[in-house]
Amino acid sequence: MRFPHLLYLISLLYFTSCEEKSEEKVSNGTSSKPNIVLIFADDMAYGDLGVYGATAWETPNLDQMAADGVRFTQFYVPHAVCSASRAALLTGTYSNRLEIFGALDHTATHGLNPDEMTIAGMLKTNGYATGMVGKWHLGHQAPFLPTEQGFDSYYGLPYSNDMWPHHPEAKGYYPPLPLYRDTAVIDTLDDQSLLTTHYTEEAIKFIEESKDTPFFLYLAHSMPHVPLFVSDKFKGKSKQGLYGDVMMEIDWSVGQIRRKLEQLGLADNTIIIFTSDNGPWLSYGGHAGLTGGLREGKGTSWDGGIREPGIFVWPNHFPAGKVEEQAAMTIDILPTLAEITGAKLPELPIDGRSILSILEGNEMESKPYFAYYNTNELQAVIYGQWKLVLPHSYRSIPEGTTRRNDGIPVKYHMLKLENTALFDLKNDPNETTDVSTSHPEILAKLNQFADEARADMGDALTKSEGTGLRKAGRVE
Repeated sequence: MRFPHLLYLISLLYFTSCEEKSEEKVSNGTSSKPNIVLIFADDMAYGDLGVYGATAWETPNLDQMAADGVRFTQFYVPHAVCSASRAALLTGTYSNRLEIFGALDHTATHGLNPDEMTIAGMLKTNGYATGMVGKWHLGHQAPFLPTEQGFDSYYGLPYSNDMWPHHPEAKGYYPPLPLYRDTAVIDTLDDQSLLTTHYTEEAIKFIEESKDTPFFLYLAHSMPHVPLFVSDKFKGKSKQGLYGDVMMEIDWSVGQIRRKLEQLGLADNTIIIFTSDNGPWLSYGGHAGLTGGLREGKGTSWDGGIREPGIFVWPNHFPAGKVEEQAAMTIDILPTLAEITGAKLPELPIDGRSILSILEGNEMESKPYFAYYNTNELQAVIYGQWKLVLPHSYRSIPEGTTRRNDGIPVKYHMLKLENTALFDLKNDPNETTDVSTSHPEILAKLNQFADEARADMGDALTKSEGTGLRKAGRVE
């Protein structure tokens, strides 16, 4: 008499198991863990998108992303230069802590230490397929390539697209520009007009091949970093000229990726993040982007150098059309994705924090963020609407300089901030008025944060040696 009951129990356990497994899938057959697409532009300025103020060219796809998700007005990178900014993004850690400074070139014998955990490595241990397309710039030596840093596949350039024989100020210094697939050089480039197109095609290919498993795609565009190149489909399309054409093609690329996700039924289960590595390279005049009124540009710790567009989309999870004024930074992306996916955080300490609560529409307590430049110079502290700028030298375009539009840079000159200055970014985003004397308590608080950062990570400007520094990877 018990045998039918036993069959019933076995069948009940079987169907319960099937139901539990089915709960791990969404209707399109992919894992319920969200897919993640992280798009990182190069030298794109705060004012370069329509939703951030651009009018001389159109960015309808990125503007639609902002309408579909959360758009930050105070989103920062901690380092206003290529390699350092990318190390911080991928590790959730200030790159000066990791001994990654400046922009590595073909002579570099160091790179991001493989002992560091990248977003890709973190997600890979959590069952994700991981792919990178675009500019790497964290070491071109074999131990430092993307496939050694958590990525299953790689297609792109190992460093900046101007590190080639045609550089206008370094003739004969750079070798031919290599294009990689995984660990092999498959071509060298003399014409970059199809680079954005090829990046987009490779990104879509990765999405199609990974559609049945959770995936992480890191698309790091080489543009709009100089030299500017654009395909025939966008040449001459903007009112501004070549820079605007390039921005329109990047926008097109974002649209192609979003459409592919829609076609595959993945859009509702995919997080898309769009931002850039630093502000505009102002010495290139019309071949540089728009600061949106912010002070200075790339290579400085003024907001024109470190404040970037930041757009986050996840349908039915992040509120649509939200304009977020709370400050955040690229170092926050890794821990945020860890919280969303349930991935284990890196064993080595990181500096970012999860901003999932902000992305869900809530307030979070302000966190101090630090801007470093050159070889470990602490130049600024950001805390909510407040910014402390510490005495340092910085580059600037001399007043009255003729703005060129031919890809040839003008010369910077150096200025020096002699005294510490405090700015109220909410009421003075252009950093014009020092309010130190009217807010002594805020000044003291941010100076305390600066002292804590010096003790931890050091500061070349005050000859402070930090106790929390780690080493880059090196080859003989």
